[in-house]
Amino acid sequence: MKKIIVIILFFIGFLNSNAQCAMCKAVVENGDNKMVEGLNFGIVYLMIFPYLILIVAVLLFMRNRKKKRLKV
Repeated sequence: MKKIIVIILFFIGFLNSNAQCAMCKAVVENGDNKMVEGLNFGIVYLMIFPYLILIVAVLLFMRNRKKKRLKV
């Protein structure tokens, strides 16, 4: 049951996120190369942090799991 709720919430969030694509496309089409490069850099910059947080969380989880196995 929980999986179904998560899937439904994922698709609701996905449907709402499509609205910004037209705005970004209009800015890029009307801008110069410097603006396009800045937009691309901003996207990559914002994309890095969720992955870093995920990597740190997985590493901490693995470290704690390893410590618990050694104690037992």
